[in-house]
Order: sequence, then C-alpha cells, then structure tokens
Amino acid sequence: MFLKTPYRHRSSQRRPPMGRRHIHIPYTHGAQMSIGQSLKLLFRRLAYTLANVKGKSVLGRFALDREWGQSMGWKEDTVEGPAIDKRETVLALAKMTNNAYLSPGEAGWYDLGGNWTADHNIGWEPDADGFRGHVFLSADNATAVLSIKGTSAGWLGGGGPTVRKDKLNDNLLFSCCCGHVDWTWSNVCGCFGGGNKCDEDCIEDALTDESLFYPVGINLYNNLTYLYPDAKIWVIGHSLGGALASLIGTTFGAPTVTFEAPGERMAAQRLHLPMPPSTQHVTHIYHTADPIAMGTCNGVTSSCYLGGYAMESKCHLGQSIIYDSVTELHWSVDIRTHGIVVIIEQLLSADWSEKTGKTGNKKGWWGRKPQGLLEHPTQARLIEGIDTSFEDRVEVPAPKPDVDCVECYAWEFGDYMNDTTRK
Repeated sequence: MFLKTPYRHRSSQRRPPMGRRHIHIPYTHGAQMSIGQSLKLLFRRLAYTLANVKGKSVLGRFALDREWGQSMGWKEDTVEGPAIDKRETVLALAKMTNNAYLSPGEAGWYDLGGNWTADHNIGWEPDADGFRGHVFLSADNATAVLSIKGTSAGWLGGGGPTVRKDKLNDNLLFSCCCGHVDWTWSNVCGCFGGGNKCDEDCIEDALTDESLFYPVGINLYNNLTYLYPDAKIWVIGHSLGGALASLIGTTFGAPTVTFEAPGERMAAQRLHLPMPPSTQHVTHIYHTADPIAMGTCNGVTSSCYLGGYAMESKCHLGQSIIYDSVTELHWSVDIRTHGIVVIIEQLLSADWSEKTGKTGNKKGWWGRKPQGLLEHPTQARLIEGIDTSFEDRVEVPAPKPDVDCVECYAWEFGDYMNDTTRK
C-alpha cells in the first residue's frame, strides 16, 4: 500500500497548531506539456494553500486545532496547477481517474502516451481490499499525479475486493449520521442518538479511524512528497476517489481536480480541516444528470437507497464546473450517467464550445444566461444580443463556488451520548 519512503512526523509534546500558507489563484497562461499525440496537459500558474506538517501528524494536529479552539495561520506560496479552463486538460485528467479503477494494461485502460508512466500502483497487491489508485509521473519527473479510485459496486457495473470498504467509507463520509437512513438500516458507527439526533463528537471521531481511506491518503501523500521532493503533486479522483482527493488536497493545499464527486464539505468540517482563505485550488467537475454529484441520490426510491448507500451530502468545497447535460444533451437524471467512462466518451470528448457558437443558443451550455463579462481567463464576452466569434467561446464552463448550500437540515447535532455508550 505505502511507498517505501517512511513517514514519521510525530511528537509527544502538546503544542498549538502550526502555520500554513495561502495566496489567491490568479488565472494566467502557462507552459504546455505533451502527454501523447492527441492527449495534452496544460499548466496554469496558481497560488494555493500548503500545510506545514513538520513535527506533528496531520490528524494529531487537527485534534489539537479542535482542542485549542484556534485557527491556523497561513503563509503564501505559488505553484503550477492544471489548466482546468482547457478541455484537453480536463479530458486527460479524467482518463487518469478512469485508470485508477484498473491495473496497468487491463481492458479499459486509457493509453496516456509515452510522456506519462504509472510510476506507482497503490493498493493493487493480490490480497489488498482497500484504498487503490496510481501515481502518474511525467517524463521529466516534474509532475506527479495521484489518481484515487472511487467506489466499486455491482449496481454501478463494478465489483471486486474493495466493495465492502468502499461502501463503509461512502456511508461514513456522505451520510448525515453513520449511514442511518431509517430503522431498516444498520449503522456504520455508534453515534446515532435516536430520533433525528446525532452525537457530534462521536461522528467526528469516527472519521479519523486509521483504517479508513482519508487517513491512508494523507500518509500516502506525505510519502509522495518525500519520493518526489522537487515535483508538483496534484491529486485527482472520480466519485468517492474525487471526494478523497478534495479532502487530501484541502489538507495539504495540493492542486486538486475531481469528477462526479459527492459533496465532501460536511466531511471536511467534521475532520476539522483548517479552511484556508480560499479553496480555489480544489475544482469539482460534474454534470446535472448525475444524482450522486448533485446530491439527489437519496430517498426510498433512489438507486443509492436500494443499494444500501446513504448518499445524503450535497455541498462541495472549492469551485465547481457544472455541465448542464439535462438541458443541452437532454439526459434524464440517472445514476448510470455517473460512471467515468460516460463522462469521458459522451460528455468531455465532444467539443461543447460549438454549442455556444453561431447557433442562436444564448443561454450557454452551463445552464445560466451569461451576465456581462464572465470570470474566465479567456475573458470571453457572452452577452445576449452580441454575436461573438467562435474563437472567443469558452471551452469549459467557468468555475463557481457552491454557495447557499444546505444539507442534513433535519438533523440535530450535539452531545447526545456519554463516553460509555459511544462505539
């Protein structure tokens, strides 16, 4: 599972949390790096947040942060991140997230070209049944991309040895309280306090169990920083893998891109991840026909309920790029549109900028009527009544923060259990 480089940042001394650094993200054009004749990855300069983890384990420091009741300071830093405004970059990253579900060379594996190699295969040992993914390394060793596998489940067309632990992580991270939906469900932790009550400290502690995927991921990321000390490290993933990528990216300030990830903001709050002034280094990409990413795969008639998955979260960290597949592609809301192959072959492979060309469609393929100058690096004007050229059209919807989002509003969170009853 882990890389050979050890991670041992632990201390027995109790002390206040340490500093972090942050700067806002400016959109600027950067260099281009080829990863195959038809597959390219573009860079953008971006400022991001970086955690200072020296001297204390990450989870230990977060526990101190909660105990001391004070926020961490942030310092400024700037690195190169993926150009998420370029369709070819988004498509390339999506193919890497697909490959996280497969062993190298397995049927369905996308060839990324000679300039990228699967440098480390994570969790693919014959007896492994948990966290999985790959580390893709550029030919010049300048960029390492950690791609994290999402949920494998028969009802999603998957399966395999990770199904049980995938489901456990799903129900802990994305449910309001221990995967308790109604009396017919078995709780995955002991924090349910009866009625609509959930013990807050208990559910927070449940997410820090070292056997869960998030603690595994932060240890893995630390190993990567030792293995590639001079490389840019990005974190990506699809579905559950995307949510984990976001949590890891928020923890360390790593540039992060996710595809069809469930809302992970609630999990980040429960983990007490210190929120930087901006989380724009985290970008979620999803479409409106996917009930999991949109936070609507719940209720007794939903596919998630029938499969035993309590997917109740809906709010995302960072910024979201949302494709309006319901309006523009006339897709029905269907869990079968959640799969990454559908995203690659049917959503991202098409040149969607043509949908806002000289076709009379002034609403835009992101489902909103543009208002003046878009907040986008191309600074393309898409004002109703103005016929802009095809070259001015944006390739990817402008990222926007997930605002005015509310989840688990029917629940009460507080101190409803004593220490002897918590499990």
